[in-house]
Amino acid sequence: MTMEQHMDDEIEHTPRLTAFPRIDDYGFISDCEVAALIAPSGAIEWMCLPRMDSPSVFAAILDRSAGSFRFAPADFVVPTDRRYIPGTMVMETSWRSGEGWATVRDVLLVGPWRHQTPGRSAHRRTPTDYDAEHILLRTVHCETGQIQFSLDCQPAFDYGRHRVRWEYVDSYHLAQASADGIDLRLTLSTDLRLGLEGTHAVARTLLKTGDTRFCALSWGSRDAPRSVEEADERLLRTIHHWRHWLAGGRFPDHPWTAQLTRSALTLKGLTFAPTGAIAAAATTSLPETPGGERNWDYRYSWIRDSAFALWGLYTLGFTWEANDFFSYILDLAEDVRDMQIVYGIGGETDLGEQALTHLRGYDNAAPVRIGNDAYRQRQHDVWGAALDSVYLYARHQDQIDARAWPLLGRAVKSALTSWREPDHGIWEVRGKPQHFTSSKVMCWVAADRGARLARIHQDFERAHRWQQAADEIHADICTNAVDSRQVFTQYYGSTALDASTLLIPLVRFLPPDDDRVRNTVLAIADELTEDDLVLRYRVSETDDGCAGEEGAFTICSFWLVSALSEIGEKKRAKQLCEKLLAYASPLGLYGEEIDPRTGRHWGNYPQAFTHLALINAVMHVIQDEQAVLRQALGGESIAPRLGEAPYTLGYIHR
Repeated sequence: MTMEQHMDDEIEHTPRLTAFPRIDDYGFISDCEVAALIAPSGAIEWMCLPRMDSPSVFAAILDRSAGSFRFAPADFVVPTDRRYIPGTMVMETSWRSGEGWATVRDVLLVGPWRHQTPGRSAHRRTPTDYDAEHILLRTVHCETGQIQFSLDCQPAFDYGRHRVRWEYVDSYHLAQASADGIDLRLTLSTDLRLGLEGTHAVARTLLKTGDTRFCALSWGSRDAPRSVEEADERLLRTIHHWRHWLAGGRFPDHPWTAQLTRSALTLKGLTFAPTGAIAAAATTSLPETPGGERNWDYRYSWIRDSAFALWGLYTLGFTWEANDFFSYILDLAEDVRDMQIVYGIGGETDLGEQALTHLRGYDNAAPVRIGNDAYRQRQHDVWGAALDSVYLYARHQDQIDARAWPLLGRAVKSALTSWREPDHGIWEVRGKPQHFTSSKVMCWVAADRGARLARIHQDFERAHRWQQAADEIHADICTNAVDSRQVFTQYYGSTALDASTLLIPLVRFLPPDDDRVRNTVLAIADELTEDDLVLRYRVSETDDGCAGEEGAFTICSFWLVSALSEIGEKKRAKQLCEKLLAYASPLGLYGEEIDPRTGRHWGNYPQAFTHLALINAVMHVIQDEQAVLRQALGGESIAPRLGEAPYTLGYIHR
């Protein structure tokens, strides 16, 4: 590298002043129907209603003029501390102003199930005892001293395309926001006196020791709290709900349990309770690199992630959520003849993509996109993911759902019909289709799992036929996807590395002690990394249809931890896992990518399947440690293993 190139590189990665918080500085709250991101300033800068994939009402994260809701001290924007109330999705922010201290709690309320008539709720899954109340509650308590406090609620409907109109309702403590042509009304209730100034609803007061105030934004039929006492009661009920849910899980007694529990809560928060779908992320168009164009909408559910999701949920004991997600997949399979790779969280099939040119994008990274045209692509790995999900479900439930058999037959047939053809691969590249190795491997998974399930069903003729097909695919991959170094490459005839080949030992395509597996894992660890963090591929070697660079994909780095553990590199796996856990956001969350130079997170946030890959990696390392301890104790069992050695998959996507 020349001196000029080195200086350019340093300039590119030097932090600069910006009006946007770091992506990894946002807090995330959810009621399993709606999600919100809270900036360190105390402003909610991303929230979509009435579902997490609906048009936004607050979108300042994508354009500073696209709506926000701040509830914080009037004269300070940097908090003293932020955390989740342990075991919950309730955020707590502490502020100091001179001698004054105040604590803000932000929560999307969850309460008792209240629907009595079918059709009044969007639920397709079995109702639980709890349901989203469709209310955002914010409370503040002055611990000591005094603090000047303010409220500023400025919605901007439909991604900022519609100007809101505020009107009082009976008093200075209640107001409604609406907009022409928008079938959504927001009701703001508070014990502060509201002023309505154009698109803003504002309030301010001087808090003194012992004072508590609240505000609540609602959009459904449930009445919001009208007093501090009622607000506290419903806040405590929601805290109980989250802790009760978490108590149903199984977690190891280990220093990394905190990371596992936060990942579990994040995954629950990204689950759309009415259908059981898990959204890939809460956001759209957060860029993969500073100012870049790789900005995609991830508020949908990818079939390829299903097996990894089921593995993580079953491993941690959340059987209900795993079964609900499996039912969501079966619903899709029953409704269509051939599977898409991605669906809406309500099962929608048309995810047509468009650019919102009126929004400037996060820190001027354009375009801002809604929808995702990847749903039109042919990606051959989808059938393997679906079949691995059925296989996981069958193993954990000791039965095969009768509705799964049509899915099984169609998926195997589709895989066997298409596996010889090129596709766009798991990274959904928008360049020329190729014979991607990982796509071929997942077609093998479809045939292999299909044969296993057919044997369980005692359909031995079909099992024999599918096993023969699996063997043929296996031989073809081993012949055409391995280079002269005996390393699996990105696609047939290529010498490029691809992080997706780390899945080869995880899906049990080859045993971990196979030389080709070991060579591939170590080649990726040594050659496809920056400061130990794994890239998907080198953009200079892959025609992905986009310009510019991209950062290290966090899910791929967690895959590497699992793969290193599988091939016996236990110490290296643990060291990398420790490093990755240290990259977590201050609130224990992960975006899609991490810049190895700065540690900043990029891409949509929080990323569900990064957290699933974290669970897989952490469990690998914990099980390695348990094995060492058992050996040291002469083979005695020191604790029950929380799951079998993971053999399943999980992907990132675009």
